[in-house]
Amino acid sequence: MIAQKAPYAVAVEAGQDYFWCRCGRSAKQPFCDGAHKGSGLTPLKFHAEESKTLYLCGCKHSQTPPLCDGSHKQL
Repeated sequence: MIAQKAPYAVAVEAGQDYFWCRCGRSAKQPFCDGAHKGSGLTPLKFHAEESKTLYLCGCKHSQTPPLCDGSHKQL
């Protein structure tokens, strides 16, 4: 499910773990809220090595998840 056809700009903090939504159903995009239950999909855990702004995929078609690679432009 496509959450949006654009990336989400997210400020992450060094040393923190995040769970990126793969299914597109989460009400807390781009992060998981458990809405994937029963879908066969699970969130992608990633660890922020440094504090900075990341552009996380909103269309769920990126070849470099959780980061946006521009795949939304082809949808």
